[in-house]
Amino acid sequence: MKSPWRILVVSPLLLLPLHSSTSRAHDNQPGTIRSDHYTCVGCVLVVSVIEQLAQVHNSTVQASMERLCSYLPEEWVLKTACYMMVHVFGADIIKLFDKDVNADVVCHTLEFCKQEPGQPLCHLYPLPKESWKFTLEKARHIVKQSPIMKYTRSGAGICSLPFLAKICQKIKLAIKNSVPIKDVDSDKYSIFPTLRGYHWRGRDCNDSDKTVYPGRRPDNWDAHRDSNCNGIWGVDPKDGIPYEKKFCEGSQPRGIILLGDSAGAHFHIPPEWLTVSQMSVNSFLNLPTAVTNELDWPQLSGTTGFLDSASKIKENSIYLRLRKRNRCNHRDYQNISKNGASSRNVKSLIESLSRNQLLDHPAIVIYAMIGNDVCNGRKTDPVSAMTTPEQLYANVLKMLEALNSHLPTGSHVILYGLAHGAFLWDTLHSRYHPLGQLNKDVTYTQLYSFLGCLQVSPCPGWMSANETLRALTSERAQQLSETLRKIAASKKFTNFNLFYLDFAFQEVVEEWQKMGGQPWELIEAVDGFHPNEVALLLFADQLWEKVQRQWPDVLGKENPFNPQIEEVFGDQGGH
Repeated sequence: MKSPWRILVVSPLLLLPLHSSTSRAHDNQPGTIRSDHYTCVGCVLVVSVIEQLAQVHNSTVQASMERLCSYLPEEWVLKTACYMMVHVFGADIIKLFDKDVNADVVCHTLEFCKQEPGQPLCHLYPLPKESWKFTLEKARHIVKQSPIMKYTRSGAGICSLPFLAKICQKIKLAIKNSVPIKDVDSDKYSIFPTLRGYHWRGRDCNDSDKTVYPGRRPDNWDAHRDSNCNGIWGVDPKDGIPYEKKFCEGSQPRGIILLGDSAGAHFHIPPEWLTVSQMSVNSFLNLPTAVTNELDWPQLSGTTGFLDSASKIKENSIYLRLRKRNRCNHRDYQNISKNGASSRNVKSLIESLSRNQLLDHPAIVIYAMIGNDVCNGRKTDPVSAMTTPEQLYANVLKMLEALNSHLPTGSHVILYGLAHGAFLWDTLHSRYHPLGQLNKDVTYTQLYSFLGCLQVSPCPGWMSANETLRALTSERAQQLSETLRKIAASKKFTNFNLFYLDFAFQEVVEEWQKMGGQPWELIEAVDGFHPNEVALLLFADQLWEKVQRQWPDVLGKENPFNPQIEEVFGDQGGH
């Protein structure tokens, strides 16, 4: 599945092509999801940013729209789409702002947001003092002569306008060619970082040779080539012994593989994309990378991250710790995570897991579907759509059987419990969202309500003012965690040992508070849902310490030749 949150972020700048979009199925959740609902969210976000840019820079609305477009990376399709949006909708947006209406009214007037018959009115900001119907009628009267609105109301779509048709076609073609989002359907290593490349699994060192890839046992001790891409190859001229044999034989090399959801992939929308006081050209330099990584940042995740943490805290990912423990583990990581993944579809993720039972080293596999079995929001009653303990038991057992047919003997699998999501509401509900910090007008309560009303909330069971619903969601999450614990305690497999760990979020909160931090600083600011980079690295620290204390064999031995490997091979080719 392509992350629906990607639609939320990209669609504001592609409102023209998406304006006449239709409903489509959401691959990984029960029921259906409307992409035009995400377009509504995107419209409200962008129009809010435009209004705030004009306020902060004491400029006209026209200037603030052009300023926003100027921030986008040069020579990239979204910049063209942004200027196109200004060209088409700018005049109407200016007229509406002159009448002092908010972003909700603007987006409903321009019909990027629509109140479905018999459905509640979805809005982010407080309703106008006058009745909504009266306010909307006045606003529509202002733009009723707009040729753009005539086309949108006819159902033909903006791109049907003769002077825009060719531009729309170019944008759609550019999107298709330059920012395709691949599903997790390939087990190939890559020399390219994004599009499921080496940000997700170790970088290939010979892309033209399928027998060369990270994690394999060395071919002829890599005397003549680096067959496993760990940077250790060749023969020591002093004694004629291959370096891989000298430094790695008997060191128990092993890789790290994560089967996870958006938290494991490290879903992240930078707050500076919505915080106008921090917004600049530099704010959006990482936009192409983010979009081609599905708005995920696995290269900075707690399990497989290999770049220096942007948070500047000392904790490292599980992969970097394994690499430090044994430099022969260099590049042996796979992040097989997917936005929206759960126990319902994890077995399909294993199809992209790259591990040959005969040719490859053992691996540590972490199963961390921490939320989507209880987070859905595609039905009126979220509880009825949650995974039951019986369903989870069957799903996870199928997954484990599939892993047993993939993993080399001597591997290890850790089942991670579900999150304690009631923390979200308790911590954030009264705080201001980045979009509301300037004028103190948007709290997380309002954001949760807006997303829930449009049925695009990542987790309505926890992101809700309904205390009973939050309690029921937490209860089901605990039941599912207990099911995972029982599976780990009762099931045995020939090729791996099986363990269970609680998602001990309170321990992470307490550790962060000891470091002088506040609980809310552990949650992604924009979506108000995912654990952020700091939290993920603290979880990695917690997991490492518990495994090292309870099951030290899982991590393998510390390689005594690490200093010699570093002396001879330096950074081993980097990542």
